[in-house]
Amino acid sequence: MKYLIGTYECKVDAKGRIMLPVAIKKQLSNFMASGFVLKRSVFNPCLELYPTKEWAFLMEKVNGLNRFNKKNNDFIRRFTAGVKIVEMDSSGRLLIPKNLVKHAQIEKEVVVSSAVNILEIWEKSLYEKAIDEATLDFGALAEEVMGEKNDDKIS
Repeated sequence: MKYLIGTYECKVDAKGRIMLPVAIKKQLSNFMASGFVLKRSVFNPCLELYPTKEWAFLMEKVNGLNRFNKKNNDFIRRFTAGVKIVEMDSSGRLLIPKNLVKHAQIEKEVVVSSAVNILEIWEKSLYEKAIDEATLDFGALAEEVMGEKNDDKIS
């Protein structure tokens, strides 16, 4: 599996656990044994769930930063703030630590959405708001980000 696919609505129980949908669990099956890393998103009020392998790849990039540069050091500290190793329990539930529940303003319903090689976990109302706001100028954004590329080939 190279890319995750899908957007799903899930319930959160009183302990902060979510039952991931079967379709997502199937996609993550190769990563279950090594676990996952859960962190705050850089740009949005949501959480990001990385398979440990993807997290290790990202940490290799971060580790290449010069720690004697204050901006780099500040970035590393902020980027890794609140990072937790998480696993699915025997029932297939994912426990979200309380500090991350609070950060993402998670209440009773979440949206679990694929973002290429990771999953985003959003409070449902915040996800809907973010999608609505992005819709207003999505065409312009798509043109700016993808318009210069000329590699429309599917391999």
